[in-house]
Amino acid sequence: MKIQETEEFKKFVLKKWIVSLILAAVMLLAYFGFILLVAFNKTLLATKITNGLTLGIPVGLGIIILAWVLTGIYVRWANNHYDSKVEELKKKL
Repeated sequence: MKIQETEEFKKFVLKKWIVSLILAAVMLLAYFGFILLVAFNKTLLATKITNGLTLGIPVGLGIIILAWVLTGIYVRWANNHYDSKVEELKKKL
């Protein structure tokens, strides 16, 4: 029996896809939400917070920071769970 046919491997692959898709969906929702705000509610993003600073700048910066945070979450998950499971499966080959 090949390792790809085992239930353990199938669950492992499914878990990786779930984690990846959730993080990707969060990023896409945030990014496209920002783009939709730019397209349909420019006045909200043009709201001045202080002299020379509008709401759009911190919101855009927040999108960039969110990308870093989501990448960090994935790296931490991969280091703590994914990599050790890959090594465990390799030893079974």
